[in-house]
Amino acid sequence: MSDHMKQENEPLIKLKQNFPLTIKRLGINGEGVGYFKRKVVFVPGALPGEEVVVEAVKVQPKFTEAIVKKVRKRSPYRVKAPCPVYEQCGGCQLQHLRYDQQLKEKRDILIQALERHTRFHISEMDIRETIGMDDPWKYRNKSQFQLREMNGKVIAGLYSMDSHRLIDVPECIVQHPATNKVNNAIKRIFQDFKVPIYNEKTKKGIVKTIVTRVGIKTGQVQVVIVTAGTKLPRKEMIAAEIQKRLPEVVSVMQNVNPKQTSLIFGEKSFNITGKEFIDEKMNEFTYELSARAFFQLNPEQTVKLYDEVKKAAALTGKEKIVDAYCGSGTIGLWVAEGAAEIRGMDIIPESIEDAKKNARKHGIKNATYVTGKAEDILPAWHKQGWQPDVIIVDPPRTGCDQKFLQTLLKIKPKKFIYVSCNPSTLAKDLQTISHMYEVKYIQPVDMFPQTSHVECCSLLILK
Repeated sequence: MSDHMKQENEPLIKLKQNFPLTIKRLGINGEGVGYFKRKVVFVPGALPGEEVVVEAVKVQPKFTEAIVKKVRKRSPYRVKAPCPVYEQCGGCQLQHLRYDQQLKEKRDILIQALERHTRFHISEMDIRETIGMDDPWKYRNKSQFQLREMNGKVIAGLYSMDSHRLIDVPECIVQHPATNKVNNAIKRIFQDFKVPIYNEKTKKGIVKTIVTRVGIKTGQVQVVIVTAGTKLPRKEMIAAEIQKRLPEVVSVMQNVNPKQTSLIFGEKSFNITGKEFIDEKMNEFTYELSARAFFQLNPEQTVKLYDEVKKAAALTGKEKIVDAYCGSGTIGLWVAEGAAEIRGMDIIPESIEDAKKNARKHGIKNATYVTGKAEDILPAWHKQGWQPDVIIVDPPRTGCDQKFLQTLLKIKPKKFIYVSCNPSTLAKDLQTISHMYEVKYIQPVDMFPQTSHVECCSLLILK
């Protein structure tokens, strides 16, 4: 075998090899990205512009993962992460980057996705500056903490990155303070009442997870105790103690999840004490949030995002609107006053019930909600001669269903407003419909400060 052939077959980077690297940009998960011998290298914790020495910890044919051994040239935007368990926890990815720069990098993550997945002339596109928060901390209205017993003490927190080590998080600084306070009190109550905490290895014990959600504007808190089976001894006493020590808790629920999955909730929920739901307000709207109802995790930024949708729709009172993937109808309600009619659909029947209830409660008479897939329902309406002017969509991370996009191209509304929580699937979907729709602009919104998530509102116009 010739020397040349030998070089071709050898891996360019070896495991545990140390080498210098210049970080060019941030990846989609907030990690630094650089190139060594023309191979892409991902380095968590490294920032664009930094010169670092790294060690390869995982070598794949297409990419290498590495860790920082030494920073030779620091980014001027590097700051000390204020959270004591930031490095271990993995819930946040960008606390070590100054906030104003986080906003710039998020816009860049969006641009990278467009470069990778579309054939657009990106330099000619209107990609706006990211809308951030005045105070990018303490914003999350819901926490889901796993429980474990260690040396007779109950700890609650999150699993560390890529491992099954539970990191105790007594004070999470991106969580609303009410959730931290409630979680810490409940840990003590469980300890005082000697509640058996579930152990994954032995499959013994009862309580797995504690889910806490606060209505930021109303101050109401709901606690959901997730158990491995239906049995929860002395549950009324425990619930009474929770309400005694924490008067802000107006709802205590039990959810049963016997399965060994990464999903937090099981199918069955029971009310132990108080209400079945808590109330939350956003501007003039009030929402009832039940244990498993989806609701945005950062209401302050949700108002800004929905206002962007309203701006993009620019309704005059004559338009027919479709709110596809409508959930409990939040976006449709937000734009309802400027619309002639709103129709929404979702595949989850409980969400549709909530949407109907929300519309009734806010006196919105021009709204219709049905259970099912947009790609089945829209053509049926179209056959009846109902033509929407604007379709609004806010799909899950996987993006729009391909059948939905084909349906959109057949129905041809004048405006299509795409709210996305994943730049990669957004870019792919925009490319799919680009022969018929022009992207007027994309407005990134920072819904999750300190993390690598980017939310966008895009306005598309029929060509």
